[in-house]
Amino acid sequence: MKLYYAPGACSQAPHIALTEAGIEFEPVQVDLRAKTLADGSDYLAVNPKGAVPALGLPEGEVLTENAVILQFIGDLKPEAGLLPPLGHMHRYRALEWLNFVATELHKGFAPLFKPDAGEETKAFAMRNVEAKLDYADQAFGPGPFLMGEQLTLPDFYLFVMTGWAGHMGINLDRRPRLAAFRETMLARPAVRRVLEREGLLQAEPAD
Repeated sequence: MKLYYAPGACSQAPHIALTEAGIEFEPVQVDLRAKTLADGSDYLAVNPKGAVPALGLPEGEVLTENAVILQFIGDLKPEAGLLPPLGHMHRYRALEWLNFVATELHKGFAPLFKPDAGEETKAFAMRNVEAKLDYADQAFGPGPFLMGEQLTLPDFYLFVMTGWAGHMGINLDRRPRLAAFRETMLARPAVRRVLEREGLLQAEPAD
């Protein structure tokens, strides 16, 4: 199984999920601007949408769309507990959060990454993102994760979004639940391994 990813992109969420669940996979880095892989081959031949993540399955199929890939990972190894089982309300609450992050928060960031977007457009997008972050902070619950004590799929996606927020200069300090959540996630070994692999965190020296 291959995970096609770009450092710091939303593909970081399934990158962490696979690592956290202990699922064997090959990480394949994508140059999103050139739409190429490290060997120079055409990424569009893998995913014609040109976006990450994409998950190459052993039988030759390629799965795309972040929220769907995350659900696939959750169902691939149910014993990891990343997605509550069918018939449990917790499963639908987890999917509710997953879809909120994907459709409301993630998409809200899009204009902020476009150099040709006008200042008015970016200001509108920033207000929208801040409002969605405010909602997430207020609706977070007792923590430490979105579903309480159990780490689930939307936590990985929300973690990436909090990183994007920091990159855009959005202060999480006035959103104390999100700030605490990010620190909790940063302390997890799987998260740190992925950040190191993506070149976003200096490797810790061996003892």
